[in-house]
Amino acid sequence: QQQSELLKEKYRKIAWDKPRHQSAFLAKFKSELSQEQDWPRRIIKVRKLLQVLFIPGYFNSPSFRELTQKLRHSIRPKPGSNSHNLAVSTGVSTNNKTPTSVSPLPKLGTGIAILLLDAENLRLNSETEKFLAQICSYPIQIKIAVANWRAMGKYDTELHTRGYELIHVPPGKDSADFKMATVGASIFIHYPTAKEVLVCSSDGVMTHLCTTLQTHGLTVYLVRKQNDKIIVLNNKTRETKAHSLVSVPEIPTLEEFINQLKDILKAEQKRTSNAWINLSRLSYLFESKYQLTINQVVSLRLPGKLTTDIFSDYPKEFVTHHIPGTSNFYITLFEKPISFIKKTSSLKTIQLKPTVKPLSKIESKSDLEEILVKLLKDLKTNYKDPYVPIAHIATEFKKQYSRPITQLMRDLNLKGTFPKFLQSLGAFKLKKVGKAYQVALRLDGLNAVVIEQ
Repeated sequence: QQQSELLKEKYRKIAWDKPRHQSAFLAKFKSELSQEQDWPRRIIKVRKLLQVLFIPGYFNSPSFRELTQKLRHSIRPKPGSNSHNLAVSTGVSTNNKTPTSVSPLPKLGTGIAILLLDAENLRLNSETEKFLAQICSYPIQIKIAVANWRAMGKYDTELHTRGYELIHVPPGKDSADFKMATVGASIFIHYPTAKEVLVCSSDGVMTHLCTTLQTHGLTVYLVRKQNDKIIVLNNKTRETKAHSLVSVPEIPTLEEFINQLKDILKAEQKRTSNAWINLSRLSYLFESKYQLTINQVVSLRLPGKLTTDIFSDYPKEFVTHHIPGTSNFYITLFEKPISFIKKTSSLKTIQLKPTVKPLSKIESKSDLEEILVKLLKDLKTNYKDPYVPIAHIATEFKKQYSRPITQLMRDLNLKGTFPKFLQSLGAFKLKKVGKAYQVALRLDGLNAVVIEQ
């Protein structure tokens, strides 16, 4: 009652010197303590009970330090005592002369770990706490966070829910650092069973605190954030361990993976009105959507396979094309029919024809030209641009006639390369893009052929 300003507002008007208020508080006190069997945990329980009554400033006062020492002596098992009943002194006088008894306590010697957090420059989520708990040899039973809580939003509420003792400091660049160092330097006094301390701060000034604690026989871990990882350094052995703050997405099953690729291909075909999608584009879209690379999934689900193998291994799902002499690898879906939306929003249907066409109808240069014109017209429905890579024409020809176009040219005694052959035909015009040629139908009816550079 002498320092009522240290009480929270709603408790200041209570007459704590009255027996009925003391009895009510002691009953609550006894009930809470009886639920804990380990005496260090009872210290934590006492602190939490006091946090209900007192403002944060109380826990930095001499009164609290004095009370803490009294509590430690009163709830600690008495050496050599055969009785497990312990008298609990509350520091408040009462007319009841009978000491309050609590449940038996285990033997002394059980160590604990303590976590000190500079909440202003390092945030710890529950997953990171689990990682830190796995590093420690003793359970983390005391968690203390220091910050100017007025500037931390609802972070104080979150930490309090997770069992942290909160220490408030005034605004200032070094306020939290100074308080961390002060609290940490007396840990071995206030917590005699402490064996390990986690000093969680990205500030380099905590190095001295770590050294101080280590000289008192404590195992000290310096916890800091580096990029997207939490790095834990054992101050004695200099061993480091890392914890990624980036959640690792779940690797899909092979069936799920195939469906994911098909969905992306369909969406991109619809968006671009183009049947053939470059592998690099597909890889980018997959990684953007699932935060995984195609290669990561293939490595796990198909060990020893290349990224491109996933498409060639599933011919009933995908059709592939690789432009010779380049790294360009294209994929489309093997579906009957495949629909694509053109600029006019009208639907064009392409029927994939697995039936091999006879070569007997191609007996001359003009027959081959007629076939290639029809083939190019069919392919053009999949492209916004009138030009189509000639490699795609060669691939489609082989697919329909089960024979390479160059081999047929030799059979017809048509000399030169495929691009040169197309140049010689009046129905086509070519342009060179990089090292590859693209071809379009000549609409002006002229027989002259122009190569656009």
